Amino acid sequence: MSSLEADPEVSGAVTRASVVEVLEGAPVALGGPRGMEVVRTLPNKQRRMVGAWCFLDAYGPQQLAGTAGMRVGPHPHTGLQTVSWLVSGEILHRDSLGSRQEIRPGQLNLMTAGRGISHSEETPPVHGAVLQGVQLWVALPGSDRDVAPSFAHHADLPVLTDGGLTATVLMGDLAGAVSPARCYTPLVGAELTLAAGTDTVLPLRPDFEYAILPLDGAVTVAGHRAGPGPLTYLGTGRSSLSLAAGTDSRLMLLGGEPFEERLVMWWNFVGRTHEEIVEARAAWETPDGRYGEVHGYDGPAIPAPPMPITRLVARGRVR
Repeated sequence: MSSLEADPEVSGAVTRASVVEVLEGAPVALGGPRGMEVVRTLPNKQRRMVGAWCFLDAYGPQQLAGTAGMRVGPHPHTGLQTVSWLVSGEILHRDSLGSRQEIRPGQLNLMTAGRGISHSEETPPVHGAVLQGVQLWVALPGSDRDVAPSFAHHADLPVLTDGGLTATVLMGDLAGAVSPARCYTPLVGAELTLAAGTDTVLPLRPDFEYAILPLDGAVTVAGHRAGPGPLTYLGTGRSSLSLAAGTDSRLMLLGGEPFEERLVMWWNFVGRTHEEIVEARAAWETPDGRYGEVHGYDGPAIPAPPMPITRLVARGRVR
């Protein structure tokens, strides 16, 4: 990790808008040891959240010839929203509400877990040659963490264009373009594509913290050069963001009001206490109807891992 200032908010020399932290990701096998590999940059050992965004996996581009592609069996969630976004390929979503929805690039699958839901994700039988995308979670605030589960598919999202910049707004509001997706806290998520030679400035909200994740190409963001892999955290206090690309590039922009509630994140659950997580796990391992049932997936459900031997402790957004 690199940062211009250890505690920029109390320094007279460096403003919060000068913050740049490079957060390296870790490889994770999705759905088990033989699953498709993803790179997880949130939660990170330095920083657990960006706004209410609490989880970020990026995968691909992966050639699917001779592979099973994505196969993630039924598993539960509580206290969060899942946000699925593709750059290339297709994914078939099924959930315990009876939803069956294929997602393609430029479309948003948004599942709100609330008190509890289960779902599966897989590469459909008929699919393209390459799979690339991101899976994100948004933590629900305490007042809404037990809302009724729901699923929404948004195939028509607002798009901003400015010269060589194209911004598709997945969640929230960016420069006046508002996504139809339901948010429970002030935030923004957008895919930005920049044509080679683009040099532009994007308006931001100073009260939001922001991060960018390059997916393709390389961009210079606020004077910092970033390529695919790490997440670059940009702090709060910015009213605009300079963006430049020498080649065709694509990145995710994430932002939101800093999320001040302390959370317990374990496996697929977001809660507030150790006991809450124990209860959520038990409801999956000894089904009591809380998560419903996913129909149509050809494979077993994913069992919950054992609870750790020590108590889970609620933690803030920064380590």
